[in-house]
Amino acid sequence: MLQETKNKLRIISPGEFEAHNHWYPKALNATIHPMINFFLNLDQERIITRYCHMHPIVDGDKLREILNYPIKYFQWAGADLLNVTSAGGKRQMVVIENNSCPSGQKSMPLIDDHLEQGSYRLLIERTFVPLIKRSRLKIKGGIAVLYDKNFMEASGYAEVIADLMKEKVYFIYFENQAEDPDVRFTDGIMEVRDHSGTWVPIRAAFRYLTQKPWNRLPLNSKTKILNPIIACLAGGRNKMVAAKAYDIFNSELEESGLKINTPETIWDVRKNEIPLWVRKMGGHAVIKVPYSNAGQGVYTIVTERELDEFMKLDFDYDLFIVQSLIGNSNWSSITSLGKLYHVGTIPNQKNQTFVADIRMMVSATKNGIKPLCTYARKAEKPLLNDLESGMDSWSMLGTNLSFKDSKGNWKSDTNRLMLMDRRDFNKLGIGLDDLIEAYIQTVLSTVAIDKMAKTLVNKQGKFRMRLFKSLNNDQNLLNEIM
Repeated sequence: MLQETKNKLRIISPGEFEAHNHWYPKALNATIHPMINFFLNLDQERIITRYCHMHPIVDGDKLREILNYPIKYFQWAGADLLNVTSAGGKRQMVVIENNSCPSGQKSMPLIDDHLEQGSYRLLIERTFVPLIKRSRLKIKGGIAVLYDKNFMEASGYAEVIADLMKEKVYFIYFENQAEDPDVRFTDGIMEVRDHSGTWVPIRAAFRYLTQKPWNRLPLNSKTKILNPIIACLAGGRNKMVAAKAYDIFNSELEESGLKINTPETIWDVRKNEIPLWVRKMGGHAVIKVPYSNAGQGVYTIVTERELDEFMKLDFDYDLFIVQSLIGNSNWSSITSLGKLYHVGTIPNQKNQTFVADIRMMVSATKNGIKPLCTYARKAEKPLLNDLESGMDSWSMLGTNLSFKDSKGNWKSDTNRLMLMDRRDFNKLGIGLDDLIEAYIQTVLSTVAIDKMAKTLVNKQGKFRMRLFKSLNNDQNLLNEIM
């Protein structure tokens, strides 16, 4: 069995893939729900026809254009969405964030029991291999997979790449602030240090770097990387720029009837301004450190005590995002669009409803942007009708499964994982139209970020730092960019 050993380079050879190493046990033995299978096998025209039937104001041609949009940078994305409703009963999927290098494969039941590499193979086959083949620069070198967390999925990708490309793959733990990493760049070409100490050029790299990846990978790389760093800075790991990308794209979409649904968002907020915005939203808000992920740097505020505790904390960055909080029908943020609140899970036998979000992973293919896999996560504690004094709102509203143990290692609370299988899916209370809506919202947000990435690169392929600074003038972040 493949074991995680940090600070070691591994050579992965073809034929090493073992399914039990790359799925949670509960997912490996699960049977996919028929509706999820049906959704993932719907062709694009049927999705467009159904969506326009349910949303008559939507321009079908514009939707078709977006689903076939030629992604340049943000080729692999995973959006987190909330199933919400209004006081009038209008339901919608709301994008909380869209992530480059998203997790999800280890939580996805197989679509076909005979294809044991599942959607690991789909992503590599549809998106990564074509990226290598159309690369203009002919670097003679190997293929690498870099990761800083999620060993289970990163190693799965490495083994599938070895199988598909029929060559060895360099699999490297590349931690944030590593003292002597086995990765370097020479004239824009990635090199990895093999077991003999020789630096080997890399022609293409698949990366699962999530913690400040811009401090290890350069903006301009001759080695093809999925996803490149520009995708992170343009919104894939930068909630500040993502919010602006969504706003700009929504203006472009206005006449088509399409829109990225997001909470009301205030950006470029300095710490001392936060209490003013929280008060404006009725005392309920979400505060985000724009460059964190895995549930880190997100603070739900529903009481004065929680706001006071937040204000006592110290942060690496100067600017924050304040968003409207989606809670219960009795306590949600006051916004210009009214209150939104969680639909939540179907009540359990104790009549408790839990907040749940949905992760929808997509990738760019020659036939448009396609869904890959999906799963859901629920909060630790049930959603209450009335707020209690001294309560911790994050345990009731936070859904991310990642946490760090006492030794600083990333772990996952799989007890709160909800699979798209015959058992868990029914508890989510969503249907086929909700899945289609989640997919389209994911695609819209992905395209918005890719458009922003294209804007941030000039005709010579260089990063437009001055423009980026005008969008995200946070000096501590600028200092981190490699």
